[in-house]
Amino acid sequence: MRTTWEVRSLGDVCRIIGGGTPSKRVARYWQGEIPWVSPKDMKSDIVVDSIDHISEEAVECSATSIIPKNAVLMVVRSGILARIVPIAITGRELAINQDIKAFCPCTDLNPRFLFHFFNSRMDDLLADVSRGATVHRLMVDQIRRLCVPLPPLSEQRRIVSILDEAFENIAVVNANAEKNLQTTRELFMSHLDCVFSQRGKEGTERVFSDVCEISSTLVDPQNEGFLDLLHVGGANIVSKTGELIGLKTVREEELISGKFFFDKTMVLYSKIRPYLMKVARPDFQGLCSADIYPLSAKQELLDRNYLFYLLLSTIFTEYAIAGSARTGMPKVNRDHLFGFRFYLPKLVIQEKIAAQLDALSAETRCLESIYERKLAALDELKKSLLHQAFTGQL
Repeated sequence: MRTTWEVRSLGDVCRIIGGGTPSKRVARYWQGEIPWVSPKDMKSDIVVDSIDHISEEAVECSATSIIPKNAVLMVVRSGILARIVPIAITGRELAINQDIKAFCPCTDLNPRFLFHFFNSRMDDLLADVSRGATVHRLMVDQIRRLCVPLPPLSEQRRIVSILDEAFENIAVVNANAEKNLQTTRELFMSHLDCVFSQRGKEGTERVFSDVCEISSTLVDPQNEGFLDLLHVGGANIVSKTGELIGLKTVREEELISGKFFFDKTMVLYSKIRPYLMKVARPDFQGLCSADIYPLSAKQELLDRNYLFYLLLSTIFTEYAIAGSARTGMPKVNRDHLFGFRFYLPKLVIQEKIAAQLDALSAETRCLESIYERKLAALDELKKSLLHQAFTGQL
């Protein structure tokens, strides 16, 4: 930070306004034209509208207030504070709920300069979040004590202009990278679905129970022989990719309830919320959640890798969803699973198809890695620019 810049506490250069919720029992309060902003509306840098609207009477009869244009909004109470602190500028007069605070800068502080300052302190803000079981909070007194650099207004406008232009360009590149990443994934899934929708001349229609089984039974994870095995739960399987993440041993997780034993010949299928498409091919033996089916392919009829891709296909997923929609928690039961009818080519063709899909999957992951690194680099570039801006190096 330049030594010539004045430094003030945020509370000295901003008026901080809270919000509230008009009574839901008075219908006319919710029939007005005033945007009533809550955390779910904080999805862009500038907020001009909201899902809910209230009347002037609602403002007069509740704890909410009219927030002026060019105030900076910050979410201070929400589960989303576990990941990010949403910040935005008001593009018009509006009202806010009690989960948001509005910071109205004095005449010596440019609103967009304050907006960028908050973003430059994102890591510090997240570190100050008080984490509850479901709702997280930022204490306003802590925010009020933040030290804000206060260069001359002309310098603030210069910094804002540079950051706005840079971030606009970064946003374009970021959007293209995200689009390419999504397209890459969609192309793989499209090819996968094409494979399983075809019917060759050399194959037969099969019922899942003819070619696959669950041979494992539930075991006690506290048994000494299982304690150092890795445990796989639904949260450890990445949707649509089969990647296993965040694995810990049975001992580390201190598991008590019964689990399925599996080995590297099996395919793991999560029966909870089948639309998540959580399927895995572990290359080790371990224990898995009772909400995961450890499936064994009958080797003379079904290739394990072919089974893996079959379970990821849209044709199977739609079947699984159709059989789970009637329950409160979508779940595929065994009878429905093993009643699945599908076209099955000869084993040698299955192996060839699986090998081709493995190769395509590897290429897809390589491209995904490139785009993911690009997105990470763009995020680091934004952080670097913000750091330079508020240390007088821009």
